[in-house]
Amino acid sequence: MGQSLLPLLGTANSTQPQRGDGDDVGPAQDLRGHLERVRQLELRIRQRKAESEATSGARPSRDTGAAAPAAEAGEKPPAYQRFHTLAQDLPPGLTLPYKFKVLAEMFRSLDTIAGMLFNRAETITFAKVKQGVQDMMRRQFEERHVGQIKAVYPTSYRLRQEKNIPTFGDGRKKSEYQLTLEPVVGEEEKVDGRPHLSASRLLERRKEFRRNLVNIVKQHHKAFLAALSPPLEVPEDKLTRWHPRFNVDEVPDISPVELPQPPQEDRLSTAQEVLNTARGMLSPKMEKALANLALRTAEAGAGEPVLSKAPSPASTASALKGVSQALLDRIRAKEARKLQALMTRDTQQEERVAMLGRLPAMARVLRSVFVAEKKQALPMEVVCARLGDSYDELMAPAEMEKHLRLFAELLPDWVGIHAIRTDTYIKLDKEKDLGLITERLTKAAKEAEAL
Repeated sequence: MGQSLLPLLGTANSTQPQRGDGDDVGPAQDLRGHLERVRQLELRIRQRKAESEATSGARPSRDTGAAAPAAEAGEKPPAYQRFHTLAQDLPPGLTLPYKFKVLAEMFRSLDTIAGMLFNRAETITFAKVKQGVQDMMRRQFEERHVGQIKAVYPTSYRLRQEKNIPTFGDGRKKSEYQLTLEPVVGEEEKVDGRPHLSASRLLERRKEFRRNLVNIVKQHHKAFLAALSPPLEVPEDKLTRWHPRFNVDEVPDISPVELPQPPQEDRLSTAQEVLNTARGMLSPKMEKALANLALRTAEAGAGEPVLSKAPSPASTASALKGVSQALLDRIRAKEARKLQALMTRDTQQEERVAMLGRLPAMARVLRSVFVAEKKQALPMEVVCARLGDSYDELMAPAEMEKHLRLFAELLPDWVGIHAIRTDTYIKLDKEKDLGLITERLTKAAKEAEAL
C-alpha cells in the first residue's frame, strides 16, 4: 500500500508549479535581518540590566565612603544656598546669609526647648535638646552648632561638663560626663525666688542674636568696602543695605568656640605610652616588640606630607590700558559716591525713587486715558482703574493714587487734584507737550537717585 502511494505523490509533486530559488530570497533576507537586530537589542538590554544591578549593589558603600571626604574637602555649597539672598522676595536691606538664618533658627529652637527645661528646674543636657531641635528644624544639630551659637552670643549660655546626671534609659551611663547648658538669666528675672526664663526674655535674646549676626556681616562688609578702588567708608549706624557687589551668601561661616571637654583620664592610647608605663613589668621580647611598633608609628607620622596652599597669582587688569588715570579716578569717585548714597538710603526714600522711575512711562498712559475719555477731569477712582488696566505693572488702586499725587507734586501745571464735596477729581492739561513732560520726569528721577 505504501509503495502504491509513492507514484501518486510523485505525480502530485510533479504537477505543482516549480518556483525559482531566487523568488523569496529578498523577504527571507529581510526577515533574517530583523531577527538579528532583535537578538542584538535583547543582548544589549540584558547587559545594561546586569550593569545597573551591579552598580546599584556597589553604590551604597561607595557613596558612604566618599561622603565624608567630600564634606571635609569643602565642596561648593548648592546653588539654593549660594544664591539664597537673590531669590528672596523682600525689600533690599541688611539681609543675612542662608547659613546665618539657619543658625538663627537653631538658636530659636534651642532657646525654646532650653527655656522649658530651665523653668522646670531640669538639668539641660545636650542630648536632651539635640533631639528636640532636630525635630523642630528637620536637620542635624551638632555640638559645633552650640559652639557657633556661643561664638555669636557669648553671654547666652553657661556650658559645663558634668556627670552623675539621671539618664532615664537613654543608653548613657550615669558616671559619664555630659555637656550641660544653663541660660544666663539676670537677678531681676525670678519667679518664686528662682530664675525664670520668660517669653519676653526669649524674644529679647532672639533679637540680640540676630543683631550680633548682622554685626558679623557688617565687619565683612566693611572689609569689602575697604578693598574697593577707591575705598568706601560708610558709618555702621547709617548703613541700610549692602553694597550691590557684596555677595552676602559668600560670607565665611562662623568659627565655633571650643566647648568644655570632660576631664582627661589616664588612658594609654599609643605603643610608646604602654611601653613607658609597663617598662620593667614585661618580658624583654614584649618590650622589644612595643619599641619597634612605637618607632614605626613615629616614622609614619613624620613621613606624612605637609599640604601648603599656594598663593593665587594676582590678576592684572589690562582692559583699561591707554585710558587717562585722571578720568578713571573721576569715574571711580562718582561711582563710590553713588554707591555710598545707595547704601545709606532709607526705605521711604527708596520707595520714592522707585515711584519716580515709573512716572515717565505712566505719563503716556495717563494722557491716553484722558484723550480716550474726551474729558478734562475724571474721578480719582476711574483714573486709578484705567491706569491699572493699561499700565504694564500690576498695582493696587492705592499705589496708583500715590503716583497720581506725585504727578501733581512734581508737575502742578500738568496734573491737578481737586476735592469737590466727597469726591476727588484729576484734571490734566492735554495741550502740554508730552516729550517735555517726560524729560522733566526723567530729570527728577535721576536727581532723586543721585541723592
